[in-house]
Amino acid sequence: MKRRLSILVAVGVVTLGTAGAGSAQAGPATHGCPTAEIFATDNTAIITDPADPRLRTRLTRFEHDVRRIIHAHGARPDASKLLDGVFWSGDLKQATYERSREFDVNRVGPEGLRHIAAVIAKQYHQESVLTFRCLARNSPEADAVEIQAPGVSATKLHDALLANPAARDQLGGGSVTLDGRLVLVAPIADLPLAQKFTKALGVDWKTAQVRYGDEEFVS
Repeated sequence: MKRRLSILVAVGVVTLGTAGAGSAQAGPATHGCPTAEIFATDNTAIITDPADPRLRTRLTRFEHDVRRIIHAHGARPDASKLLDGVFWSGDLKQATYERSREFDVNRVGPEGLRHIAAVIAKQYHQESVLTFRCLARNSPEADAVEIQAPGVSATKLHDALLANPAARDQLGGGSVTLDGRLVLVAPIADLPLAQKFTKALGVDWKTAQVRYGDEEFVS
């Protein structure tokens, strides 16, 4: 992504293949984590119109190219999901939109993951690319949480973000999958705010899934 954001997207990882997920009084994760996930786009434009045709792209060529980059650097690319993002621009004082993709990555360590993300950032002229490695809740490396929850649209996310100055300033924005699944990646210190924000979106916290891990914005 082009800026430091907490992102509502599907994210998860297992450090060197060892699974770990915390509950944070939410529902347990129902799917295993990949080794890592990468969140990226080839977009460099500022898009403020939700009807902009660029938001309808499926990023098909981008997906194929990123999968080749992952494979070329010794890791294994797995599933990829399209994401609709809504982010708050402090400079523009308004919400911006972005279509991006999340990539599951296996057979990769922390340094390899960082290198792959740096290659993607350079090739697609991004200020940064988000990575997330899943860790046990009590890991000393765990500095972030991933919250997944069903039943959220990009429109609902947009309206909730504009209505909540604390969330837009602290969390920055987020994304949803095309089937309406919200995932928030945020610093552990912001978990109470993230929980409050997801509830304002109409999410039943009992249906949310929480994982702990290490996030990094790689440039």
